[in-house]
Amino acid sequence: RSMVENDPAYSYVAARLVRYNIFKESQLPVNHDTFTPANISKIYKDFFKASVVEAVNDKIYDERMATFDLEKLAEALRPERDELFQYLGMQVVQERYLMRNIQKKKKLLELPQTFWMRVAMGLAITETNKNEKAIEFYNLMSQLLLIPSTPTLFQSGTTYPQMSSCYLNTIDDSLESLAKVTYADNAQMSKYSGGIATDWSYVRGMCAIVKKTQIESNGIIPFMKVSNDVTVAINRSGRRRGAVCAYLETWHIDMEDFLDLRKNTGDERRRTHDMNTANWIPDLFMERVKQNGDWTLFSPDETRDLHDTYGKKFKELYEKYEFMAENGQVRIFKKMKAVDLYKKMIMMIFETGHPWFTFKDPCNIRSPQDHVGVIHNSNLCTEITLNNNFEETAVCNLSSINLPRHFVNGKIDLKLMESTIKTAMRMLDNVIDSNLYPTIEGKTSNFRHRPVGLGIMGFHDALYELGINFDSPEALRFADENQEFISYHAILGSVELAKERGVYSTFKNSKWDRGIMPVDTLALLEAERGSQIPVPKTGKMDWNFVRQQVKMFGMRNSNTMAIAPTATISNIAGSSPCIEAYYKNIYVKSNMSGEFTMVNDYLVADLKKLGLWNTDMLAEIKQAEGSVQNIASVPQEIKAKYKETFEIDSKVFINLAAFRGKWIDQSQSLNLFYKGTSGKDIADMYMYAYDMGLKTTYYLRTLAASGVEKATTSLKTAAAAPVQSTPAPVTDQPIPFSAAPSTSPS
Repeated sequence: RSMVENDPAYSYVAARLVRYNIFKESQLPVNHDTFTPANISKIYKDFFKASVVEAVNDKIYDERMATFDLEKLAEALRPERDELFQYLGMQVVQERYLMRNIQKKKKLLELPQTFWMRVAMGLAITETNKNEKAIEFYNLMSQLLLIPSTPTLFQSGTTYPQMSSCYLNTIDDSLESLAKVTYADNAQMSKYSGGIATDWSYVRGMCAIVKKTQIESNGIIPFMKVSNDVTVAINRSGRRRGAVCAYLETWHIDMEDFLDLRKNTGDERRRTHDMNTANWIPDLFMERVKQNGDWTLFSPDETRDLHDTYGKKFKELYEKYEFMAENGQVRIFKKMKAVDLYKKMIMMIFETGHPWFTFKDPCNIRSPQDHVGVIHNSNLCTEITLNNNFEETAVCNLSSINLPRHFVNGKIDLKLMESTIKTAMRMLDNVIDSNLYPTIEGKTSNFRHRPVGLGIMGFHDALYELGINFDSPEALRFADENQEFISYHAILGSVELAKERGVYSTFKNSKWDRGIMPVDTLALLEAERGSQIPVPKTGKMDWNFVRQQVKMFGMRNSNTMAIAPTATISNIAGSSPCIEAYYKNIYVKSNMSGEFTMVNDYLVADLKKLGLWNTDMLAEIKQAEGSVQNIASVPQEIKAKYKETFEIDSKVFINLAAFRGKWIDQSQSLNLFYKGTSGKDIADMYMYAYDMGLKTTYYLRTLAASGVEKATTSLKTAAAAPVQSTPAPVTDQPIPFSAAPSTSPS
């Protein structure tokens, strides 16, 4: 492990040693002399059949797992695919994903390939030809072409198959609803690995009258504190921390207190350090900021319908309430300059990473499901945009295509990609029917609309494979064309499922039914805003054919695409996370499994070709904290190719997301990165994201002024330059920041 930084090949050697340890832990008859391919193959087959029977008997696996042809599935196992794992991937699989028998002193029930097969069996359990489909699904995952989300990997095929990633619920303005959602429902969903996002915008604010008791409300903050503590109490499946995100619309009277929830100062009873927060922003607010106009905060017990409208209708209604407030017809309101609230939003996201910026109108105007309700919030990671209400908790199932594994001879194999997408859509649709739903509201919603979210990972790896720089026009073109291809075949994949299994129940009058594809909805957003979004509206594929197919056969799924963060499953796949650039060329990564030295394999390979990779170069890159930009011996083309995340302009990430996003019916988990301390720059960055029509953003990552800890496994530099520990002067900054910038939590 310590030698990975010298040569990435050691990562594969270390992974083999971890696999050997897995076999030993499983009490299998192996030693270094007998650890041969032929012997391993036999051990794998015998172990698989015995462990499935044991897990079913001990009620760890679903009893239907024993009805598969275990002999046939054992023959389909490919132990040599263990060699695809790098060290971090194999270590994470060993520590967090392989099933254990807790009743028998945590006895290991899985090896890496039987882990993939167990997941595949769980996803095929409702298929008529389940053995063939299990093998098909296994081949896709074991070759790292597609990785389902972590809840699916954890719990597929088990007696508690909660495989969905995301739950989006909303709270009504009553004590009963507050107690049910924030405690009972969210606790159940956390228990089974669900990531939760709760909409709080209906709940009355501070000083509003509680009618039955005729006392003034304490607002939403005390209840959010309760929600925060429930999150801390629940350890998702014993393998993930509980995670919840609170959403609040920007006109809510408690918005200013909401912005302070993650601060490290102030009254601890009004802080939620373990709960994520997100700002649900209507277009009208952003326009008022641009115009230096006024903004009024209201309590939803007097303006409830604001939360159920968007676009031009929201503007008309909001202006009506402003008029009423000016004329004494609204009891609780606060008028302020929109730019002042925007400054505080910017200051808080800079200081704490929260609340995230998510945009209400693009999410709703571009939604395929605008005929059955309103989207009130996004999810924990901001890529899901689904309707919810008090009877329906939106649920979404996720998988991600691993782009670099689809390259053949320097190009993406489009036939292989098409096949992956088709199978992925089937796997995702199967989750809906096999899933364990912690609440009836989640089951109701998922069976009505059947949304899924197919995403990508390894985007930067794909650019390296193509020889394209991340911040180049060619990267923008690739993002556009690649996502168009995925969109085209994901939608057709849902059509194929509709032919076989029938359309989802709310298909009629949806945008799909009206012949409106995701790319068509940009024009709808422009019409509502009355301004142009500078993104091309055309593509290269035959979308008339897709429209005809949807018209003839319908859709199986209300939504088909969403790009999730993929942090952990990217470690398993050995690829860069989702749509992000490489964070550092060399750095130390910490997670629940430990600390790992991460090295950019592509950089090492290119430096080797040039005869530049040696211990001195490694030491120089470490001293530069992973960057190659100021190393004199590194050629300029290498410097341009291997810019790190914070060396790329934030507008590049936004442009890529905008070009990609026109094809996506949900959203993207888009982190933004900023190396500096200018409040104006950050404010401009989010305004640019709004102008480009983005639906959501995720964390703002800012670089600490004191520098990043170096990977120091073997670094011994005699005269290293001292690291600057004092924050640099703040320039061009109209916002009075009260703390030095820090890296947002992962």
